[in-house]
Amino acid sequence: IVACGDQGCDPHNRGSGPIRPGLPIVIDIFPRSNDSLYFADMSRTVVKGKSSAAVRRLYQAVREGQEIGISSIRAGVNGRSVDAKIREHFRKLGYVTERRGDKMVGYFHGTGHGVGLDIHEAPWLLERRESRLPAGSVVTVEPGLYYPGVGGVRLEDMVAVTSSGCRNLT
Repeated sequence: IVACGDQGCDPHNRGSGPIRPGLPIVIDIFPRSNDSLYFADMSRTVVKGKSSAAVRRLYQAVREGQEIGISSIRAGVNGRSVDAKIREHFRKLGYVTERRGDKMVGYFHGTGHGVGLDIHEAPWLLERRESRLPAGSVVTVEPGLYYPGVGGVRLEDMVAVTSSGCRNLT
């Protein structure tokens, strides 16, 4: 995925057309090893040229949200509680999640998922699903905020869950 501007507001839009200056560009890669058949998953958001103040605020909020998520992960924690902490952070900053017309805006996807032989597998870090994080599992932490007219911002790292926290593999 390389989605610029409003295309980046749809987390699954692969992107097309020109990369315009000043707009956030969501880049999401998910390669699979030919040898082990295990996946990796990582997203970054960059801007070609200078970003607007609104994009910088979105980026900072998402970065802080991801830090909250990563610092909350350890074996035995419910992925739902990790997701809830990030959602609360966004709410406190005034980033509303709602339907506008036929599209969702704000933070409308889950915080993360397990990564292994499937790109999306248990355990889950989702608002609507109880899922304990076992030691040794590998999960993504990928908060994002999406507002047409400003664009989308998503940051995704993979972490290995340990008994005392997690190790960032990205």
